[in-house]
Amino acid sequence: MATRENALRNDGVKPAAGLALPLICAPMFFISGVDLMIACRTAGIVAGLPRHNFRDFESFKAAIREINDATERFRDAHPRRPIGPLAINISTALDEVEMRENLAFCHEQGVSIFISATGNPTELIQRVHDQGGKILCDATAIRFAEKAIEAGADGINAIGSGGGGHSGTLSHLALVSRIRAMFDGIVTMAGGLTDGASIRAAQALGADMAYMGTRFIATREAAADDAYKQMIVDGGSRDLIFTNGLGGAPANWLRASLAQHGLDPDNLPPPPDGKFNHKSDYSHLPEGARPWATIWSAGQGIDLIHDIPSVHDLVARLTREYFDIAPEASAARVESLLQG
Repeated sequence: MATRENALRNDGVKPAAGLALPLICAPMFFISGVDLMIACRTAGIVAGLPRHNFRDFESFKAAIREINDATERFRDAHPRRPIGPLAINISTALDEVEMRENLAFCHEQGVSIFISATGNPTELIQRVHDQGGKILCDATAIRFAEKAIEAGADGINAIGSGGGGHSGTLSHLALVSRIRAMFDGIVTMAGGLTDGASIRAAQALGADMAYMGTRFIATREAAADDAYKQMIVDGGSRDLIFTNGLGGAPANWLRASLAQHGLDPDNLPPPPDGKFNHKSDYSHLPEGARPWATIWSAGQGIDLIHDIPSVHDLVARLTREYFDIAPEASAARVESLLQG
């Protein structure tokens, strides 16, 4: 286990004290910005940042520098506090020149952890390894995990049912346990995780870490519309619809966000030519309706989200919940119930 923990320690200018929690704030399209990344790192968890949240290479570089500078100032002011590493979600579709430029800059800035969500990760894995980095690959099914492992991935993000954007359909009970049985690298559990107990549950199933997205949308630092955050707080899992007809990949969408664009969640217009992929247009949707940008997703964990805290307050709460789990007390309760 020690080697897995070390693999996720920060490789920035100064060594970190470790992680406050075995937790990754999932990289989220339009949501994960500079403020959220700084808050996650200084709260002591892994901060996932999508490269595609930035319109060009120069704005991406400026963001990384700003995140690192702010984190370094926090480290100087709080030398005993754990600092989380930055993990970059990078597309396998980048051309060779772009890929080389982006990875070289990340290496220069001390970023050594990468996340691959879609496409064949083989070439990306090799390039990351060539510069001494680690890469975690999303897997919504066993076959995707097998392909990533065969390609040399250092970690698998096991995305089970109940996730928000980019969700699987397989129970975590089967997905995580099966991946752990065939893989000794880093395993994270994703999909519907919201509280400290779910982080414990991930580890009980054999995962090393938890992977949370929706819970971090409803935080002060997330770059989400205030109406989006409030929709998560006000809603529940009954307010979600699971479909691949909007963003190209199966995802859970907030019914209220569909309705505000005049869409009937139970009778969505079919995509062009009756099929959809990531390169399709959105001509089947009303003007201004765009998945992720104005049509919003959320995981089933919204049943447990009732506020919009700062990231630091949220991580402190998750930490309390994580350490409050007492298996012995649970066993004693079960025994008393059975005997009573």
